[in-house]
Amino acid sequence: MTWSEMQPLLEQACWDTLYMVGWSALIAVVGGLPLGVLLVLTDRGGVLQNVVVNKVVGQIVNIGRSMPFIILMVALISFTRWIVGTSIGPEAAIVPLAIGAIPFFARLVETSVREVDGGLVEAVQSMGGSTWTVVRKVLLPEALPSLISSATTTIVALIGYSAMAGTVGAGGLGDLAIRYGYQRFETELMWITVAILAVVISIIQFAGDFAARALSHRGRSSATSRLRPVRATKRAEEPGPVAKVAEASEAP
Repeated sequence: MTWSEMQPLLEQACWDTLYMVGWSALIAVVGGLPLGVLLVLTDRGGVLQNVVVNKVVGQIVNIGRSMPFIILMVALISFTRWIVGTSIGPEAAIVPLAIGAIPFFARLVETSVREVDGGLVEAVQSMGGSTWTVVRKVLLPEALPSLISSATTTIVALIGYSAMAGTVGAGGLGDLAIRYGYQRFETELMWITVAILAVVISIIQFAGDFAARALSHRGRSSATSRLRPVRATKRAEEPGPVAKVAEASEAP
């Protein structure tokens, strides 16, 4: 097979892989982030301590993580067909990819959020901050560099899953490597596909590591500034000196 014959196949396969991984990663972040935060909040000693909810959610996440992706993909064929109208192609692959990545990312989020200094959480609570304030002002901003690294790990894993999905007609680079590189003995095309996957993963990993380091350096001196609005709100709710004097004079 000549390069002119391989080029359109490689271009389409690359776009299919990026399409599958992009959408499934977005869904995984949207679904896994609140699950991971919920696991931390409802754990023992958490802001919303609830052992029952924590155990139930944790067990669901564990079951999702323990399922091999190829089995999950086959088990979800009927569900996938009901959602997107087909069980083959890039659109169909997004469903099992996202469902498999959500519990994976949720556990990474849980680990990242647990690393946040508990003293900051206690400081916000002592100033009257609500649970949403704790999450928005402390947990997510402080864990952001680690969350970026977790998202990077999830995306890299999804690229591997998408290649596996290609073996059952999902399209993408995995499908190209199997159909042409393995079944038709186009060894050169298969190695080009492997090289493309290696380059894509390296770029994603480098970008994720760079972003995580940049946010880590930036966030070292920003914890205090994020707590200032909470302090200001607390002070605004407290009566001023004049009001306190007036209240004292009106008291019997």
